[in-house]
Amino acid sequence: MVRKTVCTFLWLTAGMASAWAQTSQLLAYVDPFTGTSKSTTLTALVHGAGTEQLANTIPAVGMPFGMTQWTPQTRLTEQKCVAPYYYTDSLFTGFRGTHWLSGSCTQDYGSMTIMPVCGELKTSPNDYASTFVNTSEVATPAYYSILLGKNKIKAEVTATARCSMMQFSFTQDDDCYIVIRPNSDRGKGAVYIDRQRQEISGYNPAFRIYQGQGQPAGFSGYFVVQFEEVFTDAKVFRGNTVLLEDSIKNEAGIGSAVKFNVHKGSVIRIRVGTSFTSIDAARENLAAEINHWDFNAQTKAGSDVWNKALGKIEVTGSSEKDKKIFYTALYHTMQHPRLFNDVKGTYPAFAQSYQVKQLASGNYYDDFSMWDIYRAQLPLYEILDTALINDLVRSLILKGQQGGWLPIFPCWNNYTAAMVGDHAIPFIASAYNKGIRNYDVEEAYRLMRQNAFDTAAIEDYKEGKGRRALSSYLKYGYVPLEDNVPYAFHSREQVSRTLEYAFDDYALSTVAKALHKRKDYAILKKRAGNYANVFDPQLGDVNGRYASGKWYEQPDRDKKMFFITEGTPRQYGFYVPHDIPGLIKLTGGNKKFEQALDSLFLKQQYWHGNEPGHQIPFLYNYVNAQTKTIAHTREIRAMEYGVGPGGLCGNDDAGQISAWYVFTAMGFYPVNPVAPEYAITIPAFERIVIHTGEHTTTTIRVAPKGAPVFIGTIKKDGKPYSTTRLLHTDLMKGGVFDIYPTDGGQ
Repeated sequence: MVRKTVCTFLWLTAGMASAWAQTSQLLAYVDPFTGTSKSTTLTALVHGAGTEQLANTIPAVGMPFGMTQWTPQTRLTEQKCVAPYYYTDSLFTGFRGTHWLSGSCTQDYGSMTIMPVCGELKTSPNDYASTFVNTSEVATPAYYSILLGKNKIKAEVTATARCSMMQFSFTQDDDCYIVIRPNSDRGKGAVYIDRQRQEISGYNPAFRIYQGQGQPAGFSGYFVVQFEEVFTDAKVFRGNTVLLEDSIKNEAGIGSAVKFNVHKGSVIRIRVGTSFTSIDAARENLAAEINHWDFNAQTKAGSDVWNKALGKIEVTGSSEKDKKIFYTALYHTMQHPRLFNDVKGTYPAFAQSYQVKQLASGNYYDDFSMWDIYRAQLPLYEILDTALINDLVRSLILKGQQGGWLPIFPCWNNYTAAMVGDHAIPFIASAYNKGIRNYDVEEAYRLMRQNAFDTAAIEDYKEGKGRRALSSYLKYGYVPLEDNVPYAFHSREQVSRTLEYAFDDYALSTVAKALHKRKDYAILKKRAGNYANVFDPQLGDVNGRYASGKWYEQPDRDKKMFFITEGTPRQYGFYVPHDIPGLIKLTGGNKKFEQALDSLFLKQQYWHGNEPGHQIPFLYNYVNAQTKTIAHTREIRAMEYGVGPGGLCGNDDAGQISAWYVFTAMGFYPVNPVAPEYAITIPAFERIVIHTGEHTTTTIRVAPKGAPVFIGTIKKDGKPYSTTRLLHTDLMKGGVFDIYPTDGGQ
């Protein structure tokens, strides 16, 4: 029997308020519901379609870059492109321990869900689902609560990096159950009742998508559930059938139901540990991270961690709405890559079958949405958390060593070959060029070079190892239209591949040069110019090209073409971040380049909801038209970001869309993320304080000037500084930048 507590809901609410009051106010600026519904922004409505109009974020409770997030569940599946929660849904089916890739169109994996059910035991989610209203939901990065319409149960959750604590408060006498389900869509997994330990444990095997579609991923999501009070009874079930056994595995619709006798005012508290290596490791993680039953204290501890993380950047001097957008965006940049190791350093070997490895030091991460996050999300943490970046690079090296090839888009701890490009290379090069080098540099170079020069054997290639269409790219200097690029989730898209491989080759060339790999450098430097091979001078833009050198005959610059990734030639044609002067020359000089940029915006072809164009507004800086960079970045911040469920302009893609806002609101952006420099615009705030990963503090101050149109002067520590380019070394040294905008001439 659960003890009857003297607390009321008013007392519970007051307790939570008291816990929050002891922390700073940054947490209050985060709206975890932002991006949980269909986008309402301008370009999403013009260019997005279907899942592209969904930001696909969730109100995740957890820790920055944690292993498992905890979210209200309104969708039951782990299927591709279906997030666990959507704001417009009306049925709650539990708290899910999720590994959903935030803002993506991928899959959840290895998840489990916990739901309180009162009255007659029901084991099907369709039968026990509870109605709710959005006004009953309270969400922060460290806490979520909801009032369930059925039985009026208040459900709350808080979390650590690998574990969670839940609290269920009841308003009436009844028999109630805690229903625990591994969320396998494939009839796999297991649940165990340990009556001696008074705990439920189990697992849900992960499976691959993209390359290796449907194959086991080689690890499971393991869990252990513990209860503050002794339970009355516990049973396992299959579908709607309750069984007498203490375990069940590898059948559809399995789970466990744990019974309690509750009274008005009763509170059931549970703790959940998770792991990717074993049930024992999940138990050890729980013992290390939550060894008490004080829910309010745990919530405060989580809130303190988030306030400290958010406080790495302090902004003042704008509207409360802008602060909410900023800190919500910063929260969204802290979801991935995902912590994958246990507290003792054990983790599942990459692309292997249930092998466990041991770290010597640091942490191991996975779920790199690399086509997206190399642009700005990872560069943001090259500023804020250099120790994290070192861990991420070491994780990629381990993957390359264990799987044989540096992965291109590693998720669910496997090769995927998702999207286009080979962007682990520019990420590692970016870290190296910014002085972040606490890893085996020569081994990193060996793995990057292998991807750039060698083609995997066919069976490895089918598994997602190596660059797609590399042999064609090396033979022609571009990927010709005859190469349909098989064994890739995104087939064809030859022009986009060429553009992105040229950038990847440039990235590797910078490391080759620094390491005195002279022969490699010369080859890679030449290949970095391959973008010009898909620039059609008659079209004045990029175009598909045949092996003969002939151009595709029916290009449309403003329609999605098969040789472009998720966009149009006009949108993708500006993707040459490593050689903007060369692109300007191809276009016909500064004036024509500026006109080409103008045309993109005038035709409403700028699509902020997709990553390849994120650098475009800053390209005006390179043709002495900074007023337009300032105008467009200000307009994009205002039009494409908002507060509330529809406030993100497309798939947030593991925080890349959000990272763009964080950077531009601070007044700079990594147009070329490999180079240790940033293009400048006018910030959204009057004062920004950045606490860097080098334990320095950089302050950016903007002199008030109404609605300024360009930057007159910038000073660093009182001395004149460039008005268009910020060097990474200067940013990381600390000091004060004073920006003096003006509304006068250029």
